[in-house]
Amino acid sequence: MTRLVSSPWRRVLGVGLLALVPVLTSGAQAQTAAPAPEASTGRIAKQAGTSTRDMVAAANPLAAQAGREILAAGGSAVDAAVAVQLVLNLVEPQSSGIGGGAFLLHWDKTSLVTLDGRETAPAAATPERFLGPDGKPMKFYDAVVGGRSVGIPGTLRLLETAHRRWGKLPWSQVIAPALRVAEEGFPISPRLNGLLGMEKFLPSDPIARAHFYREDGTPKPVGTVLKNPAFAKTLRDIAEKGADVFYTGEIAADIVATVTRHATNPGDMTLDDLKAYRIEERAPVCGSYRTYRICGMGPPSSGAVAVQQMMSVLETQDMAAMKPGPDAVHWVAEAGRLAFADRALFLGDPAFVSVPVRGLVDPGYLKSRAALVSPDRSMGRAKAGDPPFQKTEFRFAPSDGIEFGTSHISVVDREGNAVSMTTTIEDGFGARIMTRSGFLLNNELTDFNFAPTEEGKPVANRVEAGKRPRSSMAPTIVLDANNNLYAVLGSPGGSQIITYVAKTLVGLLDWKLDPQAAVDLPNFGSRNGPTEIEAGTEAEAWKAALEAKGHEVRAIEMNSGIQAIVVGPNGLTGGADSRREGVAIGN
Repeated sequence: MTRLVSSPWRRVLGVGLLALVPVLTSGAQAQTAAPAPEASTGRIAKQAGTSTRDMVAAANPLAAQAGREILAAGGSAVDAAVAVQLVLNLVEPQSSGIGGGAFLLHWDKTSLVTLDGRETAPAAATPERFLGPDGKPMKFYDAVVGGRSVGIPGTLRLLETAHRRWGKLPWSQVIAPALRVAEEGFPISPRLNGLLGMEKFLPSDPIARAHFYREDGTPKPVGTVLKNPAFAKTLRDIAEKGADVFYTGEIAADIVATVTRHATNPGDMTLDDLKAYRIEERAPVCGSYRTYRICGMGPPSSGAVAVQQMMSVLETQDMAAMKPGPDAVHWVAEAGRLAFADRALFLGDPAFVSVPVRGLVDPGYLKSRAALVSPDRSMGRAKAGDPPFQKTEFRFAPSDGIEFGTSHISVVDREGNAVSMTTTIEDGFGARIMTRSGFLLNNELTDFNFAPTEEGKPVANRVEAGKRPRSSMAPTIVLDANNNLYAVLGSPGGSQIITYVAKTLVGLLDWKLDPQAAVDLPNFGSRNGPTEIEAGTEAEAWKAALEAKGHEVRAIEMNSGIQAIVVGPNGLTGGADSRREGVAIGN
């Protein structure tokens, strides 16, 4: 199911906090100036951030500043990521929070660990969950709004798990910046105000309406100081008692009540579902690209597999000589077609589907896939391949759409440890229900396929009890030829995440752009359908040349939120996507 952004989103997705950014700490000022919007594009004009010691790149200046504060206090990359995520819960509530899930990559200078904090389906879930009385798939927002779509949240348990392994500062200290923002409030940004104004479903939730809107139903104005005493209490409880209070205590009871008592679309989550939730450590998916090694999250994410498949096709070409333009788009789009064809057939939760990851990234197999691409003509639509090392029969599962409720965090600390974490509540403002504990809940279960069968066969990504829905999130870490950290990046964007990350990798590794220039390149690619180019950018001028190669071209809104950090001989350089309000800052 594809959900495209209507044009008004473009006017708010790129508008940021401007001068409304208060300083969270008395330390040194941020090294990047407050960004200003470009009137012609709605983007925010930014320069790459630089630092000699450490850096955090996040989608909101207040969240980035919280991470920077923790790094300045001697915190680790994980400490900073915890602080960033908890502040994002407040200042970017439409995108992520403890009511959702995340994938986290951690690099400690010698080894990479990947942690799966994806949401799970309740024990009562069945494959028919999103079928209507007529046996047909429900309309998307009929499924989203309410308790039916809410998966068991994983983000907080993920943060606690990572902090116990790699944190340096006390748990209460890394929570402190978010607690301060919750208690003292923050000025509503133009972006948040604009998204609230466009939202149709959130005002129907009484708790969310009271928090975000005025009595007349209009959003609280830009600059209004928004406090969240309920979330402050939640944070104090979590600081004192840990994540268990979320999964077994008073907060857990509040989550279950919010889900099961929804007036029109209740869910079936139980306290036992929350208590049973576990973080899974997964094997990283890594592959070579020229002199680099690109690593990411394995299934249930399709991100790293698909990105690696795309990069293996692009490696057969001199991408550096192409530069941004129609020839580069042709190769990226064709690589995307092949990757998305395999993604649709083979990827799912490895606890339920035997995913042939080894075969999907096998160099010989990928060489045969790359040979299918013509330099002069688009293949139109690719078919899935036949990778080696398969153990079972796999079933067709159509692609998913675009998540607006997702964010990405990149951090490098002074010791060279790094975190790449993509975090989500799925759609913008998730299930549009807010707990009395002060946070929104995800609609992650709508990342499953609504139809449990296709052509008479069960699909790999159908709903099942305890299952994690397939994701496209692709937090990525790049190592150089000497196995040293080179880049940390990722993006929101649903299934388009895969092409956003691939584009940025080409910009960094082939075109040698600084991170800000790489993330700000026009977005383009194909999800095994039309060739998509970003509307309102220079990419629209490439349309005729692509059509001459047989591409069906669509200019659409492609609102990424890429956060990238590159390690160089003189320190760190970072970029925060100009389509959002974030910054890359360090000490």
